[in-house]
Amino acid sequence: MPTSRILSWPLACCLLVTSAACTAEDAGQDVPPATSPSAPDTTPSSQAGDRVVPCSAAVDALREPPDGYRIVGEDVAVPDREVLGVHESEKPDPAARLFAKWGLVVRVGAVVDLRVGPGWEDRARVGWGRPAELAVSVQVRDCAADDDQAQWLAFVGGTWVAQPTCLPLTIRSQGQTSQVRLGIGVACDA
Repeated sequence: MPTSRILSWPLACCLLVTSAACTAEDAGQDVPPATSPSAPDTTPSSQAGDRVVPCSAAVDALREPPDGYRIVGEDVAVPDREVLGVHESEKPDPAARLFAKWGLVVRVGAVVDLRVGPGWEDRARVGWGRPAELAVSVQVRDCAADDDQAQWLAFVGGTWVAQPTCLPLTIRSQGQTSQVRLGIGVACDA
């Protein structure tokens, strides 16, 4: 991981809010689905299975998750906003027509698997890193921080969906499974 320092709360919040305002191009828009380095395959079978987010892709080390984030399970923090804004992604994958950029925040040293909910594999993708690669699931493996004060690491990326939706995500860590729903372009019903 590149040398980083622990940011103050206001600066950390600014980082994650700013990343949400960026375009889909910032999240690897020019990268074709990982199933083919030469030409994108847009068939449902081209779902880019599992991806590992490299520890070197962390953009920040934090003492705790920033304001506007909720902890799911014990090791992951996701946005607590009712609706995440979407932008056209221009991806050839029909499951990735719209993009909602948000930072994934993972506890230092945790091994985390994050997957689109069952039955959503043909309608949604996730990805974090530089560049973020489209995937049905991602894993962050036991990343360390450069600073022993840091407890969390932030990764830039987000979620792609075929249409605005309330997307279920499954998060696994430390042998436990948690479910979370994110409003991607629309609010989730209570």
